[in-house]
Amino acid sequence: MAIIASHRIMRLRALIEHPNTGADERATAQRMLDRLLARNGGAPVGDRTYGDRHHRVGKHADLPAVAEMIRADIALGRIMFAPQTRVGEPAIRDPLGDAPVQIEITVDLPHHACIDITIDRVPREWGWVVEDGIERVGPQLQELATELADIMNGYNFDGSDIAKRFFGRVRIPELTLVW
Repeated sequence: MAIIASHRIMRLRALIEHPNTGADERATAQRMLDRLLARNGGAPVGDRTYGDRHHRVGKHADLPAVAEMIRADIALGRIMFAPQTRVGEPAIRDPLGDAPVQIEITVDLPHHACIDITIDRVPREWGWVVEDGIERVGPQLQELATELADIMNGYNFDGSDIAKRFFGRVRIPELTLVW
């Protein structure tokens, strides 16, 4: 069954990525692929694992294209999930949207097969806590770093028969000064 699902997934992805596929046909193939992946629980086919955003850039996309998609996801997340307080509605928490505006998040390609996300200009009172005289990463900053890592890893793949698409890390430069 896994082999049949694997072939269907490959064919649907090829159809989605083909330049001559029409918009309606592409949307239908995308819905079919989403249903197939959901039915399999998003579980890896065979021994490979694919991130939930892997299909957005295509399987042959280069690293700059992946980095650009990560930048776009971060920018959209900061705008779409910014806190909006309305009377009578529950507050929705989102690590990316709740982050202070002055925080700068950059996505870089420092060397071959590596993507770095750097979180800069983090306010001390928001990002760190002091416990027993030692400054540590606070829960809000940790949630933000985890959210960014999840976004980045959504574009990755791995398996015993293939290497990772890229190695990624989330960096907070201030931490190197503290530790």
